[in-house]
Amino acid sequence: MAQYETHLTGDFYALLHYIEKNVMQGSATASREGGSTFEADGVRCAVRVYERYSWWGGNRLSLCVTLFGKGKELHLSAITSGGSQALFFKVNTLGEEAFLNRFVRGIEEFKQKNDA
Repeated sequence: MAQYETHLTGDFYALLHYIEKNVMQGSATASREGGSTFEADGVRCAVRVYERYSWWGGNRLSLCVTLFGKGKELHLSAITSGGSQALFFKVNTLGEEAFLNRFVRGIEEFKQKNDA
């Protein structure tokens, strides 16, 4: 498991759209497996689950993204899972880390564009 969390400011739905585009264009094998969006009393929460094939591990792994926001204040959490073929403990988490690192680079680019 690899994990990333950050606070940022911006438009909730613009970031959600950016995340979708970034993940799907980041890997030829990426797919959106599911998602949910909820809004109440000015608070928004979106959960998205993506999968992709890991060349490192020879299997598929997932990325769960949760975006929470109120107004322009946003909190983002991304957690990877899978990618290991061991029975009792995790070995070879390189695929998870690569998936997450690609995602983080995209978020950092989004932050820079919105700070300008």
